[in-house]
Amino acid sequence: MSDPTPLPGGRVRHGTGVNSTRAFPTEAYPENLDPFVLFERFYIDPDAGFPMHPHRGFEIVSYMLEGGMEHEDSLGVSHTARAGDAMRITTGSGIRHSEFPADDAGCSGLQLWVNLPRDKKAVDADYTDAAAGDLPTEQVDGATVTTVVGDGSPLDLHTPMEYLDARVDDEWTLTVPDDWVGFLFGIDGNGTVNGNAFASGDVLPVTTAQSVSVATEGSLRVAAVSGRPHGEPIRQRGPYVL
Repeated sequence: MSDPTPLPGGRVRHGTGVNSTRAFPTEAYPENLDPFVLFERFYIDPDAGFPMHPHRGFEIVSYMLEGGMEHEDSLGVSHTARAGDAMRITTGSGIRHSEFPADDAGCSGLQLWVNLPRDKKAVDADYTDAAAGDLPTEQVDGATVTTVVGDGSPLDLHTPMEYLDARVDDEWTLTVPDDWVGFLFGIDGNGTVNGNAFASGDVLPVTTAQSVSVATEGSLRVAAVSGRPHGEPIRQRGPYVL
């Protein structure tokens, strides 16, 4: 499938009352992006959240944008992540966790599901987190870039990948390695991607083009994620990836 022009994200309302803007899979882009299962921006109202529930077969990266989110799991972890903080869960052979907004206030963040390769589906469940100050941030031409996963980040996954938070104020180029795939997701602001209009909630899958130009005359914040495909089917069954 050739790379499309930017697409609007799909609206999702979870059964627990949490609303999300999903990058994929959606009606507009109904595919996974091996090795990525799904990606979405979530908005949790003060009286909503995700009660304790199970997962297995993949890894989760949660990155907070606004407010705080309380995480508890069957490993005995209890942690509150706030704006700029990130958490990585390896669900592996199985884990249960809950996610609720902290401080009686709403919160918003990004959540990425990354498939585990077939030979690692049964690894032990694991958890780690990183404070905003632990994530490397650098000024590059045209942008301020924070590495959520990748060189210098304390978060490590079983899949070779990179996850960047880029605050673009001029022009910035994302380069995806030849054998990787990825996507861009608009967090805030307006601009262009490869000359096409791009704004909050938009997504651009990157499956063939290896260089993507992001530009703005104001400000545009994007999540830029790329990784090496496993070349294996992604079989999602609700909270499980088989």
